[in-house]
Amino acid sequence: MTESNPDVRASCHCGAVVMHFNRAPLEVTDCNCSLCRRYGVLWVYYEASEIAGLPMGEGTDTYAWNGRHVDFHRCSTCGCVTHWAPRASGRMRHGINARLLAPELLAQLRVRHKDGAGSGKYLD
Repeated sequence: MTESNPDVRASCHCGAVVMHFNRAPLEVTDCNCSLCRRYGVLWVYYEASEIAGLPMGEGTDTYAWNGRHVDFHRCSTCGCVTHWAPRASGRMRHGINARLLAPELLAQLRVRHKDGAGSGKYLD
């Protein structure tokens, strides 16, 4: 799915956090680090400029782990992990919880497996 699709959206369970994207993702990342495997998330990545409705504190609670390079956001109402955002101002890439996308879209995407618990490299 490479065509532009302004209707791609991700939403938490209660609908308080809704993000829209200017294109559909091509793949998702399944990371095996201690945090991602516990969250049970799959990630898609977008530049901040590609995300409409990106909450950066309003309506979300955050958690920073280990090196504190990113903040993991979750909806303040329903608790769904919504995304991670980098702390460094020069980093523009954000991770969006792909499980918040429509199931039909998610089913079409290639799953990449990342060894976040070890080498940090993709295993496929």
